[in-house]
Amino acid sequence: MATQRPSAGDSRHFVVVFAGFHRPWATWIAHRLESHGQSVHLHRWDPPREVPLETAIGDLLLAPGRLLLVLSDWFFQLGPRREGEWSEALRGIVAANADRFAAVNLTNRALLPATVVLKPVDLWGIGAQEAERRLLTRLELPTGPARRTLPAGPGSRYPNDPPAVWGEVPRRNVRFTGRDDLLNRLQEHLTDATQGTAVVALLGMSGIGKTQLAAEYAHRFSSDYDVIWWVNSDTRGTQRERLGELAPELGLPSGSEPGERIRAVQEALRRGDPYARWLLIFDGWDDIEGGVDLLPEGPGHVLITSRNRSWSECGITLLEVPGFDRGESTSYLMRRAPRITAEQADEVAAELGDIPLALVQAAAWLGESDMDVAEYLRMVRDGELSGLADQGDFDGVPRSSLTSWSILINRLREAQPHAVELLSLCASFAPGRIPIGLVRHLPAADLPESLTWLATDLPSWTRALDTLVNYSVFTRDSRTTVTGDDPGPEQESVHMHRIVHDIVGRLTSAEERKLHRRVVRRMLAAADPGNPQDSRLWPRYAELLPHLEPSGALVSSDARVQETVLNLLRYCHRSGEFRVGVELAEQVREHWSEMFPPEHPRMLDLANQQGNILRSYGHFRPAYELDRELLERLRTASGVDGTALMTATSCLAADLRYLGQYSEALQIQREVLESALELLGPDDYATLLAQHNLGVSLRLLGRYAEAYDIDLETLRKRETQLRARHAATLVSGIACARDLRLMGRYRDALARQELGMRLHIQVLGPQHPQTLRARHNLALCERRAGVMQNMGEMMASLLEQMEQVHGRKHYATVGLVVDYGNFAREHGDLDHAKDLIAEGESAFRELLGPAHPISTGMLSNTGLVLQAAGERAEALTMFEAAYAGLSATLGEDHPWVLGCALNAAAGRNFAGRLDSAQELSRDTLRRARHTLGEDHPFTLSCEVALAMDLRGLREHEEAGKVEEDALQRFTRTLGAQHPHTVSARHRVRPYWDFEPYIG
Repeated sequence: MATQRPSAGDSRHFVVVFAGFHRPWATWIAHRLESHGQSVHLHRWDPPREVPLETAIGDLLLAPGRLLLVLSDWFFQLGPRREGEWSEALRGIVAANADRFAAVNLTNRALLPATVVLKPVDLWGIGAQEAERRLLTRLELPTGPARRTLPAGPGSRYPNDPPAVWGEVPRRNVRFTGRDDLLNRLQEHLTDATQGTAVVALLGMSGIGKTQLAAEYAHRFSSDYDVIWWVNSDTRGTQRERLGELAPELGLPSGSEPGERIRAVQEALRRGDPYARWLLIFDGWDDIEGGVDLLPEGPGHVLITSRNRSWSECGITLLEVPGFDRGESTSYLMRRAPRITAEQADEVAAELGDIPLALVQAAAWLGESDMDVAEYLRMVRDGELSGLADQGDFDGVPRSSLTSWSILINRLREAQPHAVELLSLCASFAPGRIPIGLVRHLPAADLPESLTWLATDLPSWTRALDTLVNYSVFTRDSRTTVTGDDPGPEQESVHMHRIVHDIVGRLTSAEERKLHRRVVRRMLAAADPGNPQDSRLWPRYAELLPHLEPSGALVSSDARVQETVLNLLRYCHRSGEFRVGVELAEQVREHWSEMFPPEHPRMLDLANQQGNILRSYGHFRPAYELDRELLERLRTASGVDGTALMTATSCLAADLRYLGQYSEALQIQREVLESALELLGPDDYATLLAQHNLGVSLRLLGRYAEAYDIDLETLRKRETQLRARHAATLVSGIACARDLRLMGRYRDALARQELGMRLHIQVLGPQHPQTLRARHNLALCERRAGVMQNMGEMMASLLEQMEQVHGRKHYATVGLVVDYGNFAREHGDLDHAKDLIAEGESAFRELLGPAHPISTGMLSNTGLVLQAAGERAEALTMFEAAYAGLSATLGEDHPWVLGCALNAAAGRNFAGRLDSAQELSRDTLRRARHTLGEDHPFTLSCEVALAMDLRGLREHEEAGKVEEDALQRFTRTLGAQHPHTVSARHRVRPYWDFEPYIG
């Protein structure tokens, strides 16, 4: 009986029947049918293999409405079924109920001939509009405009239209089996989470299928997202580089430094602009120390794969990934190796413990070879390579699984020797992503005779790769090339599972391993771009970094390899990967100390780089101990190069500055500059660096005018020698602006720093660490110049950026925390100020120790907060402690000491100790005039303070004269409307807040 074509007002019910693999298509079909006024129910269908197909289809017929089957060749592999069962069912029960069934076809591959009874309409290879028209026509529905517009959301995107940003998710595994319940639970956890906290960690042992599950989720639910970005997280460096690469994909303005890119990415994701529906996948994130700050917040979702249970302590939802259930195991084996029976598949799955990675290998072997299943199981049970599983550290993988891999590799060694040679070579890299194609950059002469085919025989290269991929030993990596060139053999990379990497390494002979490591070391050296200062090359360095230790590069005697190691340390320093750099430098030192004497040029280079990284990371004492010991050895050694001695001395001077030993640092820095002038001349880069550091030393001692003269000369020379837009020239610009501000020339400082800020953004990008330093100085210049518009918002935004680039406890971030706290206190936000100042005081005390001048100076800021809160006795205690402590370490004429004295005098006044306050104020004014000059704003503040103390003692005549002089000078130097002038006019007691400057 023919089906009556419905009118436009009819509504019918449809059941969309689909395999889990095709959920995106099923949800899109439902979305479109509902927009045309139809009632739809989604039904994921994967009937147990033991249930006869006709029975399972009969159960479907119990549902009301028409059944729409979403077909592909995958659909007919459900089970899988015995040969011919599908055809029998289609010719039988489906044909008998043809009016209840309809179908769409998603593949261009041939379906079973009997599917003709379903009259499937092809949806593959066409656009959304045509697909919708064909769907409606097949279901005999009107093809006019939709009755209603449904909101965008899950299922609304046409599956053939990929997300706007697709971040190199691994290729979809067409053999992915089961896991539907786990995938649905994962989706529920993510979609039901409170906005901003949608983070799930897939947890399980190696080989359990976490990565495959994450990749399948990305493909299966891709229509739910506008952005899907995959981040390999095996190492911190590659993780940060990869996350930062999302910035240009989102169209965000940022430079090439990872920190600034990550900051831009996190801000865009938090706002949901330009895309609110995003998914980030961090694969293999086991080392979570210090890395949780990378997790973005916002309206999107985050998925992590890990073996580390500590994620639960971060408030993140854990989802355990178990092994396959037996039905999933046997289904996978039978689809990959169709010749084996259900009973045989069950026996293999049981033997391998239902571990996905082991089943992948077994299925590949049984599918590609003609080995009898019984023979395969016998070899697994007997342990063809005895002792492998007894070597330990296989993360709980059963012995049977290890033996199965041994069988495969040994048989490949006989049948495909090139494939095993390539595989063994990969074991000399680190596991995970391996840029194997780089080996083809090596000339054949640099390869041992047994491996020359890698460079000369492209067909053998291709066959070897294909063989290993076909046997699921590794997968081709989907990432684009670092250079951006069209991919070729030289850009090929593969992904090798950690378990497979470990097994192959243990099955490789010591002689082969030694040979292959030498090849990889040469490859790393050949791939070294040679310029770690160029941020455009940092992705290449991040790619090479994980392979240093596995290849033996850290113990290599090859000069080119050693230079590559040093360049990677330089990359860690320049890119801000300080934690990675600290660990790498210590490893290098451990090995090189056995190869070279301390005064060897390599050890000097290493010490220089290690010290730079330690200082940048805030590990000042270890850097000092390292540099002090080195310098002592150089001074007693014979025949030491003068330049090397000068460099080591310069490093020690820097350490002393950071440790607060300013006078000693100045003396040593003068020696460095004298040596540089004698050895290199006045215009050499190193000489100008030594001259710049002399300015830093003078500034730390409060000798601001002398520092400015030095810095201005350095700036002029750098502009001539290096040009105005060189990074070092920009540093000199910051130094001059800082000097001018500290000299009280606020307008001049602001004008110079505004120009420097524009240059920093143009040259280095808005999030580069040096740009952030310039922005911090600009904020201080604006505050001192009286420019207060949006200052609080600007400092809060800058603090977020600093935290992203450096971390919350880095000294640069802590310095900004303190300055922001001072601003908040000054503008009445006392609670916020109290928190920020307390955080800053604690962090500096932990970083520098309690006796450091900065730790001592912070007591004065704490006193200002207490004083503002009305706790005057406690505030005075803080002021006096800061004043006494800094006087002892810096001398009574240092500007920091004078500032503490100004606050202490105020505290004494408020406590009723008027004579003592007046005495201290008069002495502070005298010293300020001598140190800073009569017209310096701080000196004038001291005059205002003295006038107030005199007035308290009823010495009104002198108070009036002092106050009038201060007001005239404030008006002349800063202007009548400057906050300092206005405060003095209104007789507001001046104060001094401590700006922690570490050098």
